[in-house]
Amino acid sequence: MSISLSSIQAPIEEPMKAFEGKFRQFMKTKVMLLDTIMNYIVQRKGKQMRPMFVFLTAGCVGEITEKTYRGAALIELLHTATLVHDDVVDESDYRRGFFSINAVWKNKIAVLVGDYLLSKGLLLSVDHKDFDLLTSVSTAVREMAEGELLQIEKARKLDITEDVYFDIIRKKTATLIAACCAVGVQSTDADEKYVDMAHQFGEKVGIAFQIKDDLFDYGDAEIGKPLGIDIKEKKMTLPLIYALQNTTRSLRKQMIKTIKNDSDNPVKVKEVIDFVKSTGGIAYATQRMQEFAQEAREILLQFPDSTYRTSLGNLLNYTIERNK
Repeated sequence: MSISLSSIQAPIEEPMKAFEGKFRQFMKTKVMLLDTIMNYIVQRKGKQMRPMFVFLTAGCVGEITEKTYRGAALIELLHTATLVHDDVVDESDYRRGFFSINAVWKNKIAVLVGDYLLSKGLLLSVDHKDFDLLTSVSTAVREMAEGELLQIEKARKLDITEDVYFDIIRKKTATLIAACCAVGVQSTDADEKYVDMAHQFGEKVGIAFQIKDDLFDYGDAEIGKPLGIDIKEKKMTLPLIYALQNTTRSLRKQMIKTIKNDSDNPVKVKEVIDFVKSTGGIAYATQRMQEFAQEAREILLQFPDSTYRTSLGNLLNYTIERNK
């Protein structure tokens, strides 16, 4: 990939460095066990794309302020809380290649840590009267929960339509990136119209991001090794939905039966992957991903020209060109 995260971060290099120290301070606690766990969480930070969206959108329309740092911290705190709880629900022992909190400290402590992170984020906003930021991020967390539950409900019947799929990924994934972008603008003195535009931009990016994730499940020379994890978990993603809608009735019934009954069989999973490829599911999903990315670019062009805007465009490209 020609785009690197370090080059994308160039306009916000100093704010990102400062954020790391500020975030550690936001996580501080006098309870020794909790402080140990907080340090463990901070050290496992990923690509930090969410803070990048916050700082870049803020820079697009105004000055990066202390409120911007609080907005980025609020998103990280609330999102981390949801991830800690997710690992408990999914009985997952790993997160980003490290042991999950529940794997190291067991479920009870993990649930309490998630609660602590949630309350820490809420108080950070309440103490500084950042109610606009709190509304944006809390709405996103609510929609993420709704999206997860909708996916669970539909997975039982394997009857997800394309419209329902987009509703699920908008809530599960796109709403948080949209909140990052809205929060970035809200942390400045910019016109309210930019808040709505930033939210729309983030939502389009988030949908494109999730489609890219779904494509990883099928793999090819560009995307990587076929894994079939979504199929094993009976998740109906866009490539599969398209393939099932564009085949014969008998083959559709056969594939649904395979997913329901034989998703643990690697040979059968490969049959589903091959079916999706041969029916045009990969090509269709890739086309839709590019459409959402282009819609995001068109929204971005309505922002003032700057190095921040250029980096936001590159961050969008990164999300759909990444190989993991």
